[in-house]
Amino acid sequence: MTTMVRTTTTVAQTQTQTQVQGQASGPTKESPAQEPPAQASPKRESEIRRHELADFLRSRRARITPEQVGLPRGRRRRTPGLRREEIAQLSAVGVTWYTWLEQARDIQVSVQVLDALARTLLLDASERAHLFQLAGAVDPSPAASCQTVTPALRLMLEKLEPLPACIQNSRYDILAFNRTYGRLLCDLDTVAPEDRNCMVLICTNEQWRKSFVFLEDTIRLMAAKFRASMAGHLGEPAWELLLKRLEDESPEFREAWQLHEVVGTRSKTKQFRNAHVGPLSLVHTDLWLGPDQGARLVTYTPADEESRERLDRLQELAPAVAS
Repeated sequence: MTTMVRTTTTVAQTQTQTQVQGQASGPTKESPAQEPPAQASPKRESEIRRHELADFLRSRRARITPEQVGLPRGRRRRTPGLRREEIAQLSAVGVTWYTWLEQARDIQVSVQVLDALARTLLLDASERAHLFQLAGAVDPSPAASCQTVTPALRLMLEKLEPLPACIQNSRYDILAFNRTYGRLLCDLDTVAPEDRNCMVLICTNEQWRKSFVFLEDTIRLMAAKFRASMAGHLGEPAWELLLKRLEDESPEFREAWQLHEVVGTRSKTKQFRNAHVGPLSLVHTDLWLGPDQGARLVTYTPADEESRERLDRLQELAPAVAS
């Protein structure tokens, strides 16, 4: 404490002496203030982003072969990779509009279009994030915006084995899952994170669809539950993007969606055909992790002794199947 007082006194004395000396010698010339580093104007920054985005799109387009997206190569193809019109067609956007995008024109890009371009260009997770960042948009996919799954929840999923269990949000995005759930309906480890959505999987993934004994009824029920959940998220880009994808890719979903049916959440016994252990009769239960009915723990418990034994076998097979 004494040292602090002494130091403070010394500093004060020094400041007083300096002031006296300054008054004695006359006014002093102040040193010029240092200017802050120059920053790009918003207009200039936008221009830089557009050019970076254009370069990135051209580079990703050039690396994709026609065969990768199911197109014939043809004899007169001189363009490395895909042509602009092919990208536009596969992404369901206008050729002129996409050309302007590659020319760094000042145009607005929706998250729906960015999502379509990311899929057409076969971008991985890092490239997809880069695309949205360059466009100045927020990626609504679950891989980019899902809430954090805590270590405690992951431990809970692990300890529930051999019961299949996962963490889902109200949009049916699968945020985390244990080994048994990962082999229950398909090999989830092989599914891209942005496609790990129960609505998408039951409408587009053949292995997932084959696992349901009553597929048509399940799609209709899930569409009704999805409509009920979406009522609290109207206008949100992630929900609208998912709805558009389902309507574009699944005639079955479109038909069910047009019925305007609404169903709340409830426990139900479900019948599955597992590719590794055979038929399973499981009771579906939702355990909500918060008061807003957002994230939930989804569990499947065996409805009979035979299903219980088969879940034990599925757990044992999971590591071998994963490898």
